[in-house]
Amino acid sequence: MNTPIKTDLSKYDNSAYKPGRNAFIRFLWYFTNVLFFINPLNPISSLKVFLLRLFGAKIGKGLVIKPSVNIKYPWRLQVGDYSWIGENVWIDNLADVKIGANCCLSQGALILTGNHNYKKAGFDLITETIILEDGVWIGAKSVVTPGVHCKTHLVLSVNSVLTEKDTLPNTIYTGNPAKPIRRRTVQNN
Repeated sequence: MNTPIKTDLSKYDNSAYKPGRNAFIRFLWYFTNVLFFINPLNPISSLKVFLLRLFGAKIGKGLVIKPSVNIKYPWRLQVGDYSWIGENVWIDNLADVKIGANCCLSQGALILTGNHNYKKAGFDLITETIILEDGVWIGAKSVVTPGVHCKTHLVLSVNSVLTEKDTLPNTIYTGNPAKPIRRRTVQNN
Protein backbone atom coordinates (compact mmCIF):
# COMPACT_ATOMS: atom_id res chain seq x y z
CA MET A 1 0.00 0.00 0.00
CA ASN A 2 1.25 3.47 -0.86
CA THR A 3 2.08 5.83 1.96
CA PRO A 4 -0.14 8.91 1.71
CA ILE A 5 1.63 12.09 0.68
CA LYS A 6 1.28 15.05 2.97
CA THR A 7 1.30 18.35 1.16
CA ASP A 8 3.84 20.76 2.60
CA LEU A 9 3.56 24.14 0.90
CA SER A 10 6.56 25.43 2.85
CA LYS A 11 8.61 23.29 0.43
CA TYR A 12 7.09 24.89 -2.67
CA ASP A 13 9.89 26.14 -4.91
CA ASN A 14 9.03 27.96 -8.10
CA SER A 15 12.60 29.07 -8.86
CA ALA A 16 12.89 26.80 -11.92
CA TYR A 17 10.00 28.61 -13.67
CA LYS A 18 11.08 31.29 -16.14
CA PRO A 19 8.31 33.76 -17.08
CA GLY A 20 10.22 35.00 -20.12
CA ARG A 21 10.86 38.64 -19.19
CA ASN A 22 12.73 40.43 -16.42
CA ALA A 23 11.06 41.64 -13.22
CA PHE A 24 10.79 45.26 -14.42
CA ILE A 25 8.89 44.31 -17.61
CA ARG A 26 6.61 42.03 -15.58
CA PHE A 27 6.00 44.92 -13.17
CA LEU A 28 5.12 47.29 -16.05
CA TRP A 29 2.82 44.66 -17.58
CA TYR A 30 1.06 44.08 -14.25
CA PHE A 31 -0.04 47.73 -14.07
CA THR A 32 -0.82 47.92 -17.78
CA ASN A 33 -2.99 44.81 -17.46
CA VAL A 34 -4.84 46.25 -14.44
CA LEU A 35 -5.41 49.69 -16.00
CA PHE A 36 -6.25 48.75 -19.60
CA PHE A 37 -7.37 45.12 -19.68
CA ILE A 38 -8.92 44.04 -16.37
CA ASN A 39 -10.50 47.49 -15.94
CA PRO A 40 -14.14 47.22 -17.12
CA LEU A 41 -14.18 50.92 -18.05
CA ASN A 42 -11.83 50.50 -21.01
CA PRO A 43 -13.69 49.26 -24.11
CA ILE A 44 -11.09 50.38 -26.70
CA SER A 45 -9.94 47.22 -28.45
CA SER A 46 -7.37 48.90 -30.71
CA LEU A 47 -5.52 50.35 -27.70
CA LYS A 48 -5.37 46.89 -26.10
CA VAL A 49 -4.03 45.37 -29.32
CA PHE A 50 -1.35 48.08 -29.45
CA LEU A 51 -0.34 47.39 -25.84
CA LEU A 52 -0.24 43.62 -26.35
CA ARG A 53 2.07 44.05 -29.33
CA LEU A 54 4.21 46.54 -27.37
CA PHE A 55 4.74 43.83 -24.72
CA GLY A 56 5.63 41.17 -27.30
CA ALA A 57 2.36 39.44 -28.23
CA LYS A 58 1.98 38.32 -31.84
CA ILE A 59 -1.45 39.64 -32.84
CA GLY A 60 -3.16 39.36 -36.23
CA LYS A 61 -5.52 41.93 -37.71
CA GLY A 62 -9.07 42.53 -36.52
CA LEU A 63 -8.71 41.22 -32.95
CA VAL A 64 -11.60 42.26 -30.71
CA ILE A 65 -10.87 42.39 -26.96
CA LYS A 66 -13.77 43.18 -24.66
CA PRO A 67 -13.46 44.79 -21.18
CA SER A 68 -12.35 42.90 -18.06
CA VAL A 69 -9.90 40.55 -19.80
CA ASN A 70 -6.92 39.28 -17.78
CA ILE A 71 -3.77 38.20 -19.61
CA LYS A 72 -0.87 36.87 -17.53
CA TYR A 73 2.05 37.33 -19.96
CA PRO A 74 1.50 38.93 -23.39
CA TRP A 75 4.91 37.78 -24.65
CA ARG A 76 3.56 34.21 -24.40
CA LEU A 77 0.45 34.99 -26.50
CA GLN A 78 -0.19 34.58 -30.21
CA VAL A 79 -3.59 35.38 -31.77
CA GLY A 80 -4.60 35.06 -35.43
CA ASP A 81 -6.77 37.35 -37.56
CA TYR A 82 -10.35 38.29 -36.63
CA SER A 83 -10.53 36.49 -33.30
CA TRP A 84 -12.64 37.65 -30.35
CA ILE A 85 -11.82 37.66 -26.64
CA GLY A 86 -14.96 38.24 -24.55
CA GLU A 87 -15.61 39.90 -21.20
CA ASN A 88 -13.99 38.35 -18.15
CA VAL A 89 -11.80 35.96 -20.14
CA TRP A 90 -8.65 34.95 -18.25
CA ILE A 91 -5.68 33.81 -20.30
CA ASP A 92 -3.43 32.45 -17.55
CA ASN A 93 -0.52 31.80 -19.88
CA LEU A 94 2.41 30.69 -17.78
CA ALA A 95 3.29 28.77 -20.98
CA ASP A 96 2.61 29.73 -24.61
CA VAL A 97 -0.99 30.15 -25.80
CA LYS A 98 -1.57 30.06 -29.55
CA ILE A 99 -5.02 31.13 -30.74
CA GLY A 100 -5.76 30.77 -34.44
CA ALA A 101 -7.80 32.99 -36.77
CA ASN A 102 -11.55 33.44 -36.36
CA CYS A 103 -11.60 32.02 -32.82
CA CYS A 104 -14.04 33.10 -30.12
CA LEU A 105 -13.34 32.98 -26.39
CA SER A 106 -16.72 33.72 -24.82
CA GLN A 107 -17.45 35.49 -21.54
CA GLY A 108 -15.65 34.12 -18.51
CA ALA A 109 -13.62 31.48 -20.37
CA LEU A 110 -10.40 30.37 -18.68
CA ILE A 111 -7.34 29.33 -20.68
CA LEU A 112 -5.19 27.66 -18.04
CA THR A 113 -1.61 26.65 -18.91
CA GLY A 114 -0.47 25.94 -15.35
CA ASN A 115 -1.31 23.43 -12.67
CA HIS A 116 0.36 21.77 -9.70
CA ASN A 117 1.58 18.22 -9.20
CA TYR A 118 -0.69 16.90 -6.48
CA LYS A 119 1.52 13.79 -6.15
CA LYS A 120 4.47 15.83 -4.86
CA ALA A 121 4.64 17.14 -1.30
CA GLY A 122 6.04 20.45 -2.60
CA PHE A 123 3.08 20.95 -5.00
CA ASP A 124 5.46 21.44 -7.98
CA LEU A 125 4.34 23.78 -10.78
CA ILE A 126 3.50 22.14 -14.13
CA THR A 127 3.06 24.26 -17.29
CA GLU A 128 2.07 23.22 -20.81
CA THR A 129 1.27 25.08 -24.03
CA ILE A 130 -2.34 25.43 -25.23
CA ILE A 131 -3.18 25.60 -28.94
CA LEU A 132 -6.54 26.68 -30.37
CA GLU A 133 -6.56 26.15 -34.14
CA ASP A 134 -8.59 28.32 -36.55
CA GLY A 135 -12.33 28.64 -35.94
CA VAL A 136 -12.35 27.29 -32.37
CA TRP A 137 -15.15 28.54 -30.11
CA ILE A 138 -14.65 28.30 -26.34
CA GLY A 139 -18.06 28.74 -24.68
CA ALA A 140 -18.85 31.03 -21.77
CA LYS A 141 -17.38 30.01 -18.40
CA SER A 142 -15.54 27.06 -19.94
CA VAL A 143 -12.02 25.95 -19.01
CA VAL A 144 -9.23 24.72 -21.29
CA THR A 145 -6.58 22.93 -19.24
CA PRO A 146 -2.79 22.71 -19.72
CA GLY A 147 -1.50 20.91 -22.81
CA VAL A 148 -4.81 20.85 -24.70
CA HIS A 149 -4.69 21.15 -28.50
CA CYS A 150 -8.10 22.20 -29.85
CA LYS A 151 -8.29 21.15 -33.48
CA THR A 152 -9.86 23.35 -36.15
CA HIS A 153 -13.45 24.51 -35.61
CA LEU A 154 -13.89 22.68 -32.31
CA VAL A 155 -16.65 24.00 -30.02
CA LEU A 156 -16.42 23.71 -26.25
CA SER A 157 -19.94 24.28 -24.93
CA VAL A 158 -20.88 26.56 -22.04
CA ASN A 159 -19.45 25.71 -18.61
CA SER A 160 -17.41 22.73 -19.82
CA VAL A 161 -13.88 21.64 -18.85
CA LEU A 162 -11.64 20.36 -21.65
CA THR A 163 -8.87 18.09 -20.38
CA GLU A 164 -8.47 15.89 -23.48
CA LYS A 165 -5.07 16.79 -24.93
CA ASP A 166 -5.67 15.64 -28.52
CA THR A 167 -9.12 16.63 -29.74
CA LEU A 168 -11.12 16.00 -32.91
CA PRO A 169 -11.61 18.77 -35.52
CA ASN A 170 -15.09 20.09 -36.31
CA THR A 171 -16.50 18.55 -33.14
CA ILE A 172 -18.65 19.83 -30.27
CA TYR A 173 -17.42 18.95 -26.77
CA THR A 174 -19.48 19.32 -23.60
CA GLY A 175 -19.37 18.45 -19.91
CA ASN A 176 -16.83 18.06 -17.12
CA PRO A 177 -14.66 16.47 -18.27
CA ALA A 178 -15.75 17.47 -21.78
CA LYS A 179 -16.48 14.67 -24.23
CA PRO A 180 -17.26 14.85 -27.97
CA ILE A 181 -21.03 14.74 -28.59
CA ARG A 182 -21.45 15.49 -32.31
CA ARG A 183 -19.88 16.98 -35.43
CA ARG A 184 -19.95 20.72 -35.99
CA THR A 185 -21.26 21.88 -39.33
CA VAL A 186 -21.00 25.47 -40.49
CA GLN A 187 -23.29 26.84 -43.18
CA ASN A 188 -21.88 29.46 -45.52
CA ASN A 189 -24.30 32.35 -46.09
